[in-house]
Amino acid sequence: MKFIESALLATVVLAACLVTSDAYGDVVTYSTVFEFGGTNGAYPNAGLVQDSNGNFYGTTFLGGTNGNNGTVFRVTTNGTFTSLVSLNFTNGSGVAAGLIQGSDGCFYSTAYQGGISNYGTIFKVTADGAITNLFAFPSKTNAYPKAGLMQASNGIFYGTTFIGGTNGGNGTVFQITSNGAFRTILSFNNTNGAFPLCGLIQASDGNIYGTTSGGLTNVSFYGTVFKLTTNGILTTLVSFDGTNGAYPYAGLIQAQDGTLYGTTRNGGTNGDYGTVFKLTTNGNFSTLISFGNTNGANPAAALVQGGDGDFYGTTEYGGTNGPGFGTIFKLSTNGVLTTLFSFNNSNGAFPIAALVQGSDGDFYGTTSAGGTSGSNNGFIFRLAITAISPPVIQTVDENAGVLSFTWSAVSNLMYQPQYSTNLASSGWFNLGSVLTASNSSLTASDPATNLHRFYRVLLLP
Repeated sequence: MKFIESALLATVVLAACLVTSDAYGDVVTYSTVFEFGGTNGAYPNAGLVQDSNGNFYGTTFLGGTNGNNGTVFRVTTNGTFTSLVSLNFTNGSGVAAGLIQGSDGCFYSTAYQGGISNYGTIFKVTADGAITNLFAFPSKTNAYPKAGLMQASNGIFYGTTFIGGTNGGNGTVFQITSNGAFRTILSFNNTNGAFPLCGLIQASDGNIYGTTSGGLTNVSFYGTVFKLTTNGILTTLVSFDGTNGAYPYAGLIQAQDGTLYGTTRNGGTNGDYGTVFKLTTNGNFSTLISFGNTNGANPAAALVQGGDGDFYGTTEYGGTNGPGFGTIFKLSTNGVLTTLFSFNNSNGAFPIAALVQGSDGDFYGTTSAGGTSGSNNGFIFRLAITAISPPVIQTVDENAGVLSFTWSAVSNLMYQPQYSTNLASSGWFNLGSVLTASNSSLTASDPATNLHRFYRVLLLP
């Protein structure tokens, strides 16, 4: 506790009660940016990407004006929404993946189905909505891309298909250029993984990393983490066994320290609700947390590392509202989990996409369902996190026998000024009523300036 003696009144000592953010946590503000209505999109399965102008771009799995095949959209931080593309089946149907912005400024993604044979497509879209179909998967030898693309340092795009390939139809890794030149570089064979659902990343060592949702490497169909050179040489790094995780639906991220982090949708030690794990590029693996349902269940999305160094993510189910509509969570690098928000369906439900931290510092994402009017088409949302700063006395003044003091505050938080006549006792008394901050400071006054008093400010939970 910090004491400040007033230069105006020697008998008055002010004490600013220092309440840290560890005591009360951060201020978390959730808001919906946009609610989908069907014709402008429905059921977003993927997250957002922000361009240099601050606009976000994304996709929906269904909806649109061309036969419910999905959409591509743009939205601003204040909710101004533009539907850029309604897919028409020929250029794709069912966009489960998000967009990436290529080095040429265009946005690239995949459609799970549609195209000439209904096995999916790869397309690119300009910022104003001109779509080009780069590739249509012709047969089950390469089929159903669920994940988005990654552009490697060589300028080539890499992605995965859920099934297909030359080793029993367990899925593939492919590469494609911006002008549509396509090549399969790996066919999974089940023992080294099967059925990849996630996108890929290129780590700082130049290798490509990803996960498969299945694979019989542990005599159980629990999935893998793999490393791949750009020319297709595969190394299996992790084989999940259920206890350390099962069925990874999402890809990996590489943290600032070079470590890889990911999620599994199931498994763990708290009832099959999924895990968060980390591993080094040479395969040194550890499970950070096992979800327990009320703090989240079944994460289907990758993590994002925030500017504060912590990791942020979503779980498709779990939480404290109703049957469990999903959560948003924060995780420290040493495995301390904080549930930031639990969805309640009317503000969103079942998020299966990764978050993105915008240029304004807030986190943005989508929910695959939920709605306010029964449409249940999903939302775009924002999560703002403001660190609580302790109240600090800034100014002290006396005028006409009234003492006034001002302290630092956080908007919308509540503060209670108090006084005592003896620091040796535990008797503190409220000075007026609780004050709610509307900006970055608050002021309290006390006309009893002929008394010896000590003052403090409490930050209320």
